[in-house]
Amino acid sequence: MTTETTATASKARLLPQLIKFGAVGAVGFGVNLVVFNVMLLIVLRNVQHATIYSTVIATVIAILTNWIGNRYWAFSGQRQQNAAKEGVEFFVVSLATGTGIPVLCIWVSHYLLGLANPMADNISANVVGLALGMLFRFALYRWWVFSPTRAARAAGGKRAPTASAAAIGPASTSADMQRSTASREPATVTGSTLARTPDGGLVGD
Repeated sequence: MTTETTATASKARLLPQLIKFGAVGAVGFGVNLVVFNVMLLIVLRNVQHATIYSTVIATVIAILTNWIGNRYWAFSGQRQQNAAKEGVEFFVVSLATGTGIPVLCIWVSHYLLGLANPMADNISANVVGLALGMLFRFALYRWWVFSPTRAARAAGGKRAPTASAAAIGPASTSADMQRSTASREPATVTGSTLARTPDGGLVGD
């Protein structure tokens, strides 16, 4: 497959992957919302710091849900062989883009730009931060966590020798031995024939 063909195929998969990624993200958002409220209002309602615990539990379960959806649906053709390594990378990317980018956006608007009001904070964190986080998350999922290049390289490194390649070695060895034997046979035959031929001496003796 040429480089142009690979690039064309990659671009053709971009839009379907983006749609699936958005659908998985929507499911993850719903899971986060449901788990958070169940933990806060039912399971941990009498526990101190229930809000913190509910947030952590809901976030972890939502990230796990997103990982399963992206691994087995959105990026199913590019998933890594090492699921544990992929899961760790996915978790790191999810936390960095889901938390780090909104915090960075609100820091820029609140402290650098001086937009210190609830409306500006909500726009920075929940609109700009959320949108940028999703874009960076998709890019890192596609070109790092579920990178086609990494998947192809891993598959190529574990690929066993083909049957034809395995057959060439013994066949070549056998042919070489036959040629070597054939090249030695005339000398052997000639030597044995000369040894069996009686010496008649000079003509006329």
